[in-house]
Parts: sequence; C-alpha cells; structure tokens
Amino acid sequence: MSDVLTLRRPDDWHLHLRDGEHMRAVLPYTAQRFGRAIVMPNLKPPVTTVAMAKAYRQRILEALPAGSTFQPLMTLYLTEQTSLEEIEAAKGSGFVYGAKLYPAGATTHSEAGVRSVTAIHGVLERMEAVGLPLLVHGEVTDPQVDVFERETRFIETTLLPLVERFRKLKVVFEHITTRDGALFVRDAHERVGATITPQHLLLNRNALFQGGLRPHLYCLPVLKRERDRETLLEAATSGNAKFFLGTDSAPHARTVKEADCGCAGIFSAHAAIELYAEAFAAAGRVDRLEAFASHHGADFYGLPRNEGSITLARRDWEVPARYPFGGEDLVPMRAGEKIGWTLQA
Repeated sequence: MSDVLTLRRPDDWHLHLRDGEHMRAVLPYTAQRFGRAIVMPNLKPPVTTVAMAKAYRQRILEALPAGSTFQPLMTLYLTEQTSLEEIEAAKGSGFVYGAKLYPAGATTHSEAGVRSVTAIHGVLERMEAVGLPLLVHGEVTDPQVDVFERETRFIETTLLPLVERFRKLKVVFEHITTRDGALFVRDAHERVGATITPQHLLLNRNALFQGGLRPHLYCLPVLKRERDRETLLEAATSGNAKFFLGTDSAPHARTVKEADCGCAGIFSAHAAIELYAEAFAAAGRVDRLEAFASHHGADFYGLPRNEGSITLARRDWEVPARYPFGGEDLVPMRAGEKIGWTLQA
C-alpha cells in the first residue's frame, strides 16, 4: 500500500458550521480539505427561507480564508409551515441544494422540525416536481423507542413509505448508523443515497464508555453496535455510488459538552479526510476512498466533480487536546491522540 495518496478534491455532503465567531473558528478546517459542503440549516433561528439561506451563505463566504475557492451549498430547514413558493424559490436560487427534514426534537436545534411527515406531503410533492433533494435525519422521537432502535423504527414507519410514495424525489438518508440503514439504502431505488460519518466508520458504542463517560463522542444518531459499524464500513468501501462522504462535523463548546445535559455532536472537520483514510486503509480499500469522497456525492446531486486535488501521506500526527472556538474551546475527535494520515500542504 502506498504511503502517499492523491485524491480529486473531495466534498463534505453533511456539515454543521454554526454561525458568527463559532463559524469563523471552524470554517478554515473544512475549506482546507473540501471543495464544497452541504451546510446544515439548524441555526437559532433555523434557516427556513431562501432569503435567510442567502444571507447565511454570504456570511460564510466573507469568513473564508483569503484565496479559498470553497463553495457552501445551502439548505432549507423544513417546517410544517414551509410554503410551496419557498420550495420553488429554493430550486431557482442557484445556491440552495436541498431541504432538510428534522423530526421535531430529534437532535440539536430541531425543536421547530416536522412532527408529522404527512403534514408536508404537499411540500414533498413540489420538491419532487422541481427536483430539489430531501435530506433526512432518520430517527423517530417517540420516547418509548429505545435510542439504539430509533433509526430502524424510522425506516419502517416513515422512510420506506416516503420513498415509495415519492419515487422521483431524491432522498439522502443522512449519517446512517445501522446495518438496517445500510441495507435499506443498498436495496432502495436509485434515487436514494446516504452519507456516512467518520465516527460511525471508526467507532462503536463501547467508545462512549471507555475509561468513563466520553461526552465528546456523544452524537445523534448515537454510535451503534460493532456489527453496525462493520456493515457501514463495508458499504462505504464497496464502491456502491449510493454511499458518500458526509462528516456531520458538529462543533460545540467544551462547556456545553461537559455539562449535566451535554449537547450531541462530534467535531471532526479538523481531520475529516484523514479519518476517512484511516478507516478505508484499515479495511484494505484505500484505493476506493476517492470515489466515496470525491465522485459519488457530486454525481448524486448532479454537480460536476471538483477540479484540483489533495494529497495525504501515511504519517502520524497528534491531534491537539483543544481548538479555539470563538472565545471558548472545543474538543475535537481523537483529541490528544494520533491519526495515521496527514494532509500535505
């Protein structure tokens, strides 16, 4: 296996950038590694209109390092009040590339999300008609459902009926975490795809409790069993174009992670492509990383593949224990530990 790996510049098809000084702190890590990223809309307040998405995009562009060519691809936050006109405006904007379905209460800043998918059937019909992809956080929020079973239950009760009803709608099943999720996407029709995070390729739920409770490894959907991780790794490295890179990098200040009720989210943007390289190399399939990272997502969204390239070297480096985060600090994935691949300048 080569000690140097050159890839067409990849994209991140699921990213949280936050806003303001927090966004300015983390954006350079993504811009250094990726050509584009689908930017999540769950701010406070959420990005529910094209006008809000345009303003947020401008703030991102203004915060980019000098000379960066990184492109933020914006999304709308679906609510039960989203209008058909807003969907049409999003499709015609030239900068909104999808609309995000958050079940109400499923994850960070999802309180304004959708309580019943049937309430937005009209919106989904219009998205199908104009060709705007639906991005789905796939968990039920019923407190009676075990947290480790919420993705599987969502597939059964919500996602399967949705993709059968709206067969021409492109659907991205975001950050899949289970064997059931991977098999569902594999066997679904060709307009269904999925993103997979580095943490769900590298870790199982035991990692949450190694040496004590590990709040910085708490994310939603939560880490799952080893058999789930193995199936996700097989899917990611299979060459199947339905699966593509989406970090779900989600920065939170250390104080709100290490709290009585800690926030969900893992920050991985500082070393995202390096972590994926580690996972693919461990599977003996590093030669398939470029397709997963640089081809499949662009092809699914109907966008040209990036020009240019990045180069990784098989060389250890130690991740800092903290990164600055707008007057606070955040703890990154693999903090104080080594990663086996290094991004070359």
